[in-house]
Amino acid sequence: MKKPFLFKPVMALVLLFGVQKVSAQQNVGDLFKSGPADATKLVNAYFDPLYKGLGVGLTDGWSNTAKSKGLLKFDVRFSVSGAFVPQASRSYDVNALGLSNIKPAVGASSIGPTAFGNDEVGGRMQIYTSNGLPTTTFFNLPKGLGFHIVPSAQIQATLGLPKNIDVTLRAMPKVKLGSDLGSLSMIGFGAKIELLPLFMSGTAEKLVPVDIAIAGGFTQYRYDLPLNINNSTGSNQHIDAKFNGVNFDAIVSKKILFFTPFASVGYQTSNTNLKALGTYSFDTGNGSSVNYTDPISVKQTDIDGARASLGFQLKFGFFKFYGSYTAAKYSMVNAGIGLGIGQ
Repeated sequence: MKKPFLFKPVMALVLLFGVQKVSAQQNVGDLFKSGPADATKLVNAYFDPLYKGLGVGLTDGWSNTAKSKGLLKFDVRFSVSGAFVPQASRSYDVNALGLSNIKPAVGASSIGPTAFGNDEVGGRMQIYTSNGLPTTTFFNLPKGLGFHIVPSAQIQATLGLPKNIDVTLRAMPKVKLGSDLGSLSMIGFGAKIELLPLFMSGTAEKLVPVDIAIAGGFTQYRYDLPLNINNSTGSNQHIDAKFNGVNFDAIVSKKILFFTPFASVGYQTSNTNLKALGTYSFDTGNGSSVNYTDPISVKQTDIDGARASLGFQLKFGFFKFYGSYTAAKYSMVNAGIGLGIGQ
């Protein structure tokens, strides 16, 4: 029989984005009981909408106008996004995961809610030996959060350069979320080039009623969570997670006094690289114990496809307000505020 691996702390990934207020070291061992391979598949299935929703959020909110900033003009902005989890991503079927030693208990459902699924306990599972014999170990698939929107945030500063180019930096230094919640940091960079001034003289450019630009960006969230699961000195238990997003967009906009509507089409991709690192020791229940080293690894592309956005910018003196809607694999909305000088 494969010895049970109790994977407790991954629920913290939900908390770190402000989704629910529970302890990151909360014991979810009763919810995930399997060998490392099965635990990875269950974690992957449960958090799939988090990966995808966060992925589209990483690529969102870069620009709300095609007009580039004037030389050395700048602004800083803060915005938040919410990705809508589709119905098909609110639950999963363990029978479709290819698990080795977990099956639904007799008469139980094989369906469980994902992290952003319904707030109800999933099907009752039973652990089996490597020979296919049932054991007396049972657990229920974990509850969802009861709502279906994945939040993310963007903090950025933009500076105008020569040749109708502006560059944007996204950054957040490592922030400790609490003694049990680990730390979170963000880094990203992007650029936008306004096209018409490159190909037209000033007079000819004025004959075109809109501004047109191309833009791209990269954003990374990094999360680290120290763990203490049946810990011993030198075990170095922790979660190390990276979430990356890349986007390219073509943007068209039109300034009308203080109001600038825009539309864009583009491509986005995102990936997750999450590991549970360190040495973990568990009692097998028969007087012995089993050790696992670096037992969980998730490395995958979550989002890879086209997107289209509609939105606006409102400018009142130094202050700006933004809003947009993006149609993609996970549709989303974005809203934010900014402060700056110049267009």
